[in-house]
Amino acid sequence: MRNFYFNHDGNVDDLVSLLLLLQMPDVNLLGVGVTDADGYVDPASSASRKIIDLFGHEGRRPVDVAKSNSRAKHQFPDAWRLSAFSFDDFPILNEQQGPVTPLAKKPGHLDLIEKVQGSDQPVTLVMTGPLTDLARALAVDPTIQKKIDKLYWMGGALDSKGNVAAPGADDTMEWNAYWDAEAVGQVWDSDLEIVMVGLDSTDQVPLTSELRLRWASQRQYPALDLIGLGYSLVHSFEANSIYYLWDVLTTLASNYPDLVESEQVKTAVITTGESEGRTYRSEVGREVTFVTSVDASAFYDKIDELAKLAPEKNK
Repeated sequence: MRNFYFNHDGNVDDLVSLLLLLQMPDVNLLGVGVTDADGYVDPASSASRKIIDLFGHEGRRPVDVAKSNSRAKHQFPDAWRLSAFSFDDFPILNEQQGPVTPLAKKPGHLDLIEKVQGSDQPVTLVMTGPLTDLARALAVDPTIQKKIDKLYWMGGALDSKGNVAAPGADDTMEWNAYWDAEAVGQVWDSDLEIVMVGLDSTDQVPLTSELRLRWASQRQYPALDLIGLGYSLVHSFEANSIYYLWDVLTTLASNYPDLVESEQVKTAVITTGESEGRTYRSEVGREVTFVTSVDASAFYDKIDELAKLAPEKNK
C-alpha cells in the first residue's frame, strides 16, 4: 500500500481524479487539499468531502479535506470556475443531506506538512492545480522533501502551445503555471523528484462525444454515472477549443506508469514578464521526468475499470 496526498483546484477533472484515486486498491490517500483556482474553493471542498463520503473505501480514505488559503497571481476565468457549484449540487452527492467528512483545521499548505510528516513511508504527491501550497509548505518546513517520494504535477508545456489567452500574456504558458509562476520556480529550485505531465501529453486524451456516450451506457455503476454527470458540465464553445482529461491523466500516471512514456529533460521556468509561467527546455535547467505520450485506449479503459470498483453505498 502506497501513501498519497492529493492537492487539486476544484474543477470537474480534479473531482473525477479524486474519485478515481479513492478506488485504487494499492493507494492509501492520506489527505486532500483544495486550492481556489480552476474551481471556487468552497463548493470544490464540499464536493470533495461528499465524494469521499460516498465513494471512499473503509480504512484507506482521508479523514478530512483541507481548504487552501493561497491566492492567485493570475486567476482562472470565472466562467470556468463555476462548474464546482454545479458538481457540488448533483443529487447523487446530496442524498445524505450534507458532507460527513470534515474540513481540516489547518489550511492546505500546513495540512500537507502535517500529513507528509506523519506518514510512516514516503508520500507520493499528486497536484493537479497550481504549486502554491507546495511552495509555501517547503518555505515553512523544507524537511518534507525527505518524506516525498515524487511529485506528479499537471502543469506546463515544453513542445506544445500554451493554453493561456489573457491580456499581457504571450500564450506560451499553461494555466496552472501562470496562476502562480513564482511558486513553480520555488518548487523547481527544490530537491524534489518531479514528474511533469504537461499539455504535450494531456492533449492526447480529449473529451469526445463518443466518450460521453460510453459513460452514459454504463450509468448502472454509480461512479461512472457521476463521471458522466461531471463532464456534462464542460463544453468548449470557442473555435478549435477542446476539453482534455488533463488531471485524470496525471492522477492515473502516478500509479499506473505503464500508461505513459516519458523522458528525462532539463527544464526551467520564467517567473516574470509577458512569458510568466512558461516552462521550457534548458541545458542549465533542473531535470524532470517529462511525460511525452499516453496509450489513450488503455487510459480510457483504466478509468472505467477503476470506477467500477467504487462502492455502491458507504455504510
